[in-house]
Amino acid sequence: MPPDPGTDIFQTQRPRLLRLAYRMLGSRHDAEDVVQEAWLRWQRGDQSRVEVPAAWLTRIVSRLCLDQMKSARARRETYPGTWLPEPLIEPEDDALRPDNLTFTLMMALERLSPLERAAFLLHDVFGQSMEEVATTIDRSAAATRQLAARARAHVQIDRPRYDMPRDDAETLTRAFFAACKTGDTAALGAMLAQGATFSADGGGKVTSYPNMIRGAENLIRLFQSWSRKFGPQMELLKSVRIDGLPGFVSQIDGVLQTTALQVEAGRITAIYITRNPDKLEGVLRH
Repeated sequence: MPPDPGTDIFQTQRPRLLRLAYRMLGSRHDAEDVVQEAWLRWQRGDQSRVEVPAAWLTRIVSRLCLDQMKSARARRETYPGTWLPEPLIEPEDDALRPDNLTFTLMMALERLSPLERAAFLLHDVFGQSMEEVATTIDRSAAATRQLAARARAHVQIDRPRYDMPRDDAETLTRAFFAACKTGDTAALGAMLAQGATFSADGGGKVTSYPNMIRGAENLIRLFQSWSRKFGPQMELLKSVRIDGLPGFVSQIDGVLQTTALQVEAGRITAIYITRNPDKLEGVLRH
């Protein structure tokens, strides 16, 4: 059977479309659904009338994401406990993140309106002109520039100052896990910034912590309690990078979880733990 040019065009664009959809939605599963719907529309449409397939597909995926983001925000208002983006494990998921956005920045994007998020991602991350973005989100160019500027201001606040080398990241994550497992207060105190925060997403499926915990002293007490209760059942499976941040995959009392660490000036400033099994299917595949 001769190759289908339309299929080849879509498959060439698919990795970029998947990255865009994930950055818009924060869920790989939802992103894959959106890209599949874009594929169906591409197949049903008159491809010969599409002058720039990449732009057409980007517009379709963006609009599908905007529609889904409205309902997603409503769902997250009733989400049990803290909502975190689905963790992307590297290097297996490197295809999803040549844009250099990190888990921390994904959290910052959650505070934007759907239109702000779309304008920022399409223009600042995926390199579309402001006129193209305006067409995609059905706003004037002036309004689109304002949306992107507001988004940029929010995101810049949370942009990490530097990227930790992989060897240093692995050393830190292994030391942090060991200190949690043994309840080593001195080691934990040396690693945690005074204002460090802890967020965990169980999705109502497994035991978790519904609210953010703040402060090194509170976190040390938390990890000491883990050590006393679960120390022998805490198992480090592998050190990884999670959407650009140092992290690891582990089990506590048989429950799988990922831990991502935000680090500034050599100290851990934020800890993000994902325990919701619905968000760990990708982890299990790797």
